Amino acid sequence: MKQHYLLFPVVFLLSYTVCAQDSAHELLSFNLHKNIKPYIKKTNSAYEKGDVASGQILFESLVQSHLIGTKFDNFSFKRVNQKKLHLNTLKKPIYLLTYSSWCIPSKGEIPALNKLAKKYEKDIQIVVVFWDRKNDMKKMAQKFSWRIEVCYAHETYNKDAYLVATLKHTFGLPTTFLIDENMNVVNIKRGNSNPGPKISFADAFNLSFNQFQESINTLLLNERTSRSRGRLATH
Repeated sequence: MKQHYLLFPVVFLLSYTVCAQDSAHELLSFNLHKNIKPYIKKTNSAYEKGDVASGQILFESLVQSHLIGTKFDNFSFKRVNQKKLHLNTLKKPIYLLTYSSWCIPSKGEIPALNKLAKKYEKDIQIVVVFWDRKNDMKKMAQKFSWRIEVCYAHETYNKDAYLVATLKHTFGLPTTFLIDENMNVVNIKRGNSNPGPKISFADAFNLSFNQFQESINTLLLNERTSRSRGRLATH
């Protein structure tokens, strides 16, 4: 799938007051809004010049310095045939990926996700969010395993504008959010394997599988480390 890095806009919606959640200053959205302005000009300039490497370094600096360790907002996402999904009801580490129907997942990507969802169904919850209207993503949603929560959001839907502004318009797509069982941000990554059209299905599958596995390993290692610290603190 082609990488789509959206240039950082000045997102006025990020100043929206998050009054329904605990300790708003700890939230991802609050810290993103507070710290993103110094990165906007430099990042936009890098991408406009085609300097993706510098743009990625700036993005990683923002994530490492200001976003890791914040609380992921308890956003609610629309499901195709069920009630809304509230992230804090999952009670497991969350591997959240964002897509769009106009940005087709690369060859082997969805089968790799489906296999990993089965392998780790007791340990993590994979959530896929399409930045689309329902009718535009329904066909693509059918390709994912029932073990994966497939959701959608669009700025034209009631109450979705703030969610879309926070996650889509600032991070672009595809983006991966690694979130622990307490809703803390473990890491945020942009991009995917992007194997190219000439690669075989088997090679594309393995490339996607290994990339997803690496991120899942990060999430699982964080969970084991947190539990070990918790046990030590009780002794």
